[in-house]
Amino acid sequence: ERARELVHIVRQDCGSCHGLTLNGGLGPALTIEAMADKPAESMVATIIGGRPGTPMPPFRGIVTESEAEWIVDQLMRGFPPDTGLPPVQARN
Repeated sequence: ERARELVHIVRQDCGSCHGLTLNGGLGPALTIEAMADKPAESMVATIIGGRPGTPMPPFRGIVTESEAEWIVDQLMRGFPPDTGLPPVQARN
């Protein structure tokens, strides 16, 4: 299932800079608290296009825009562990 692949991508690829537990490293933390004041649209744009002049690479071609939206939604609710995946719910 693609959702499990996306979890793996976040844990492995994103985790290599943002920390394996997403608590920060070379890149900033991607925890609920750290993401609370970030606009979702901005985070999606960062995933798709990267951040020029920083180590953040673009993931265009690896994930679609809708998959990036799903990732951001999951991050804003606490990213799921590799072993379990809650159903995706609409943001309020």
